[in-house]
Amino acid sequence: MRARTCCSWITKRTMGYLAAITGLFLVLTLPQDTAAVFGEPSGLKRSISLDDLYHYNMRLLRLRSEVVPTSYHLELQPFFDQDKFAGQVKVNVTWKDPSDTIIFNARPDLIIELYKVRITESSFQEREKGLPMLDVNVARITQPDERKPWYTIHLEQMLMAGSSCEVDLFFFGNLSIGTTTGLFKNVYTDENGNEYPYVGTNFRLDHAQSVFPCMDEPPYKATFKLSVLRPKSMKALSNMPLEKTTKSEENENMEWDHFETTPKISTYQLALLVSNFESISPTLEVDEMDGRRLQIKVWAPKPYLDTLKDVPDRVVKIMNYLQEYFNSSIALPKLDLVATHWTSSDKPADNWGLMFFASCDLTSGTIWNVAYELIYQWIGQYITPFRWIDAPVSKALNSFLASMTTVDINPDEMEGKWPMTMLYSLYYEFGKYEPFSRVGGMRDEATSSKTELVFRMFNYTLGKDLFQTGVRNFVRQESEGNLRTFFADDIYSRLNDAVNGTDILPEGLTINRIAGLWTNRDRVPLVTVIRDYETKTITLSQKVYLREAPRESTPKASYQWDIPIVMISQEKLDFQNQRPLWLTKKNKPEDLKIPDITDDNHFIIVNPEEIGMFPVNYDSCNWKMLSQYLQGPDREKIPVLTRAKLLHDSWNLAYSGELCFSIALNMTLFLNEERSHVVWEPVFMMIDHVGRRIEGSDVYPKFEAYIRTLLKTLYEELKETEEPNEPSWKTHMRGMAKNFLCRAGYEPCVAEARKQYRKWIMDEDPDKGNPVANEFLCPVFKWGTEEEWEFGLQRVINFPRASPERKQNERTYLLKSLAGCPKDAYKIERLLNATILEQHGNFTGSEFQLFSDIQLIFMTLSGGAAGYTTLFNFLTDNWETVKQKFSHDNQLWHRITELVVSSFSTQKGLDMVQKLYENYPEDFNPANRVVQKAFRMGQKEWAEKNLPVFDAWLSENLPKEELDAIQFSSPTTTMTSSME
Repeated sequence: MRARTCCSWITKRTMGYLAAITGLFLVLTLPQDTAAVFGEPSGLKRSISLDDLYHYNMRLLRLRSEVVPTSYHLELQPFFDQDKFAGQVKVNVTWKDPSDTIIFNARPDLIIELYKVRITESSFQEREKGLPMLDVNVARITQPDERKPWYTIHLEQMLMAGSSCEVDLFFFGNLSIGTTTGLFKNVYTDENGNEYPYVGTNFRLDHAQSVFPCMDEPPYKATFKLSVLRPKSMKALSNMPLEKTTKSEENENMEWDHFETTPKISTYQLALLVSNFESISPTLEVDEMDGRRLQIKVWAPKPYLDTLKDVPDRVVKIMNYLQEYFNSSIALPKLDLVATHWTSSDKPADNWGLMFFASCDLTSGTIWNVAYELIYQWIGQYITPFRWIDAPVSKALNSFLASMTTVDINPDEMEGKWPMTMLYSLYYEFGKYEPFSRVGGMRDEATSSKTELVFRMFNYTLGKDLFQTGVRNFVRQESEGNLRTFFADDIYSRLNDAVNGTDILPEGLTINRIAGLWTNRDRVPLVTVIRDYETKTITLSQKVYLREAPRESTPKASYQWDIPIVMISQEKLDFQNQRPLWLTKKNKPEDLKIPDITDDNHFIIVNPEEIGMFPVNYDSCNWKMLSQYLQGPDREKIPVLTRAKLLHDSWNLAYSGELCFSIALNMTLFLNEERSHVVWEPVFMMIDHVGRRIEGSDVYPKFEAYIRTLLKTLYEELKETEEPNEPSWKTHMRGMAKNFLCRAGYEPCVAEARKQYRKWIMDEDPDKGNPVANEFLCPVFKWGTEEEWEFGLQRVINFPRASPERKQNERTYLLKSLAGCPKDAYKIERLLNATILEQHGNFTGSEFQLFSDIQLIFMTLSGGAAGYTTLFNFLTDNWETVKQKFSHDNQLWHRITELVVSSFSTQKGLDMVQKLYENYPEDFNPANRVVQKAFRMGQKEWAEKNLPVFDAWLSENLPKEELDAIQFSSPTTTMTSSME
């Protein structure tokens, strides 16, 4: 396939959008564009895109429910050479309530030229009276428009409940080109450069109405009898097996394929592919289930089938696992998987019995992607959401089941990360005083991920068997009705049914209530565990977890949750089959007191393996025992996920003011012996968060020395054992260690970066392309010379605007690095002069380009002390000039001033801000001044409380040679002189 066609992002499951935020803190030194951070991963949108769902709900105009469809007989004729299609649909509709209209969804660009309406069944009342069936007449037709995409047939008479009609419609439309929605045409290219077209469908969420008039909402299920006209050289696939093929009377080169009638399905489930693809079958058989043996084939262009040879058997293995788990088949005779060359902007379609994949999703060898989509054959296709608002819960459940399936079939694929990478991101966002204030559109994705973790919590606390029983009942019971639909709350009801008769939940507590408290709030709880070593009791309490101190304007949140408490002791590190104690919303008194489970010489761990989505704080003695044990020889008796949790909890609690930073720093002492990437993952994020908070303070050079001491041995070991085909986690961890060492001024790393950068400088045509890897840019711009930095600036200024070889994101990354990496004020001043005061190159292109650049620079500079201090001084010196630049947009101006004044935490910085307020009182948003004052005071209090603790701990624990180097020479002088 073409190089452009497949994902460069092949997931070992990156956990949807949330894993991306981990990359925000771990990969770059620069503040990121939050829209990119919280958006879809750079791979393909699969099954349910909540972003699409959000926009669908915004534009939806629901049909009335008096008339419903019972069956469709649909004929489609795609014209490959004209990029058009024609068709005819006969829809049988039945009246539920009296009405004189029949309404179909239809897009305005769908041309409906002919119609016929004939009555096929009298009403209940007329049949009871033995009255003859009369003809039905059409009074008029209302065509669809953009405001109301309805094709409305107005009848001359009112039809009563029980009446049925057949509506016969002829229509024409255009194939979708350049997108994979509706009825689309695409091409693939073989190894010789020959192009071959194919036509497919993707009717999710509401694209069926762009192809034929229909009732295009999930509740309106009907049977479909599909026929398609195709060239003889091609094959057609649909949801059901082929019933027969007939000749075309009009064209001897064409044939009609007629497919078996589907069960009742929603319009979005109907699927079609017309192509010259060929298939391969598995050597293994799907186990017989419900009297069926599912037939599986994998389809692709013939030249590429060899790359898919292992896929059919892998699909069979996953299907057998899922059939056993659900104790049911997908209730269809066959399942076709189609490997296509989708691009990253395409939206593959997953339909009952016919699934479309990017070929790289299938050839990657991973279980998760395939399992996730196969699970939709049960939950999403066999049973469907009643409305799209019910779909997110199935997305979350299916995601959890896919992770569980992957862990059971191929645990190495998850690499021990799940669910930690997801949890880190959730804790970060839900711990803000205003969650999603900058990226509100991503709230649904975060809620879906949280719901997935709630299912994981139930799987642990109820036990796998009971959880499985609940899921089986969910699929079976919701499929027993004629419509086979579910509502969002049904899965919790089925889990609750499975728990009834057991003593797992306290009296009065239900799964529905527990789930609602967890999923409907943009917060998570913090559980505090205090042991009284004299009375041998434990007191447990809960409150809202806030990673950031709330502002005065922030509404007070006094939420309570029903929390499963799983607790283990040092002498019984049994992480299996633990029954939970419930810290419930109704505990009276609020704090729950229980007998201690061990003596005062042994630690306890609450919420091991992150069973529930909440951090845990302990008394200082228990933290001390945990730290000492982790430094001992039995450290690995605590599993990696729990070790990672203890480390992550301690640092986040210290960051939020719930724990002394000296305790959190003590929890890192075992890292000298730790080599699990799962445990190291949160360390990089902690370094980044705390580093940004204390940058610019007197203690920061010691913190950089601490980073070098912490990571040097790890990096050197990883470098020595580097292998061509090493595990991805090892490559990732080496890259992370190197990245942070470079940022901290590790001399070998910076020297390598400058050596690589020199190749670009010596290039005869440096604007043709960038031969330097992104990882080398920041060390050069931070620790290198002014000339090296200036060379980078010129590459931005001279960046080709219309070159097909250069992508705009190259320029964006380079500009962010130029702004965010330097610690020298003169470099930052030079950039600000070039972009704002001077008239330079690309910065003076379009007005949009100019202000995009400036906003990017300002956002980036606000992320570091050198940046925001220099930016503040620059604005102070050029206030009126810069203000004039933004005179057309007060909102943008206020946003910029907020960025500039909200970053300082030292008294000196706060005094500077206050003076600026006094000099230009009318230039600041009055409402924001109050907020900023409270925010700055919070930063000041944080610094006054924690910086002395950092200083004392680092002075005590850093090697003497590092302390001496800090005392007698600055890092800047040392690095520059050593590399000249």
